[in-house]
Amino acid sequence: MPELPEIELLKREIGPRIQNKTILKFKIRNHKLRWPILASLPKIITDKNVINCSRRGKYLLFHFEHGVQIIHLGMSGSLQFITNEPPGKHDHIEWTFNDSTILRMNDPRRFGAILWHDIKNDGTLYDNKIFKNLGLEPFSRKLTEQYLYNKLSNKKKSIKQILLDGNIVVGIGNIYSSESLFKSKINPLISASKLSISDCAKLILCIRETLCNSIKSGGSTIRNYVSTSGQSGNYIKNHASVYGRNELPCNVCGFKIIKIKQSGRSTYYCPNCQNVDKKIT
Repeated sequence: MPELPEIELLKREIGPRIQNKTILKFKIRNHKLRWPILASLPKIITDKNVINCSRRGKYLLFHFEHGVQIIHLGMSGSLQFITNEPPGKHDHIEWTFNDSTILRMNDPRRFGAILWHDIKNDGTLYDNKIFKNLGLEPFSRKLTEQYLYNKLSNKKKSIKQILLDGNIVVGIGNIYSSESLFKSKINPLISASKLSISDCAKLILCIRETLCNSIKSGGSTIRNYVSTSGQSGNYIKNHASVYGRNELPCNVCGFKIIKIKQSGRSTYYCPNCQNVDKKIT
């Protein structure tokens, strides 16, 4: 699933190419994504200008004067600029702009979503139920060790599960939570409430470092994610210390990396570097 780094990269790639451009045509080839696409959406955004492109968590946002188009890529979605290539089997959505630019959404598993938020009728964007329960952005100045410590103090779930929830800090996802916990030497199984304020400070720094490294490496490609030009991400190849390295030696201590399941998701960690029995600072 594309996480915060991948969506941030798409925002940076797509934004400059569509900002202040007019949508000449919005083509829906398959309405049956994660949620049915509003049938009137082509009429709503055709001949309208895109003011800018932004991101909230794992959502890409196209802003118009009268509303916001909300895009989520689900498990397998991607967005690419194309020229005259005929649409493939899984090319479900297409935007054509007034400078002949064409942006196409491919989603083999159809867990992605295209939603519309009408500013006049639905209020501000962050009144939308999708965004109401999202946590802070990882790079927000509001994300301090005290904030995180206070939020975790009564949480019985494991710290890995909390990071995946996105209700306290948004957009980290499975790959980057495993990597961030390894860098901060925190066991993914430990109850979130057991983290000290210094643990929280270290975890925030490691989350930010991990996400920055991913953005610099073009994100992570597991199956389908590619940039708008079709390039795969290199984070796992260049930076991953534990993710995808089950039974391989830890780069720090030489112990074998362990793979477990938490809430149906794969977690990778080093049993020595992240020993739950070692004193948490």
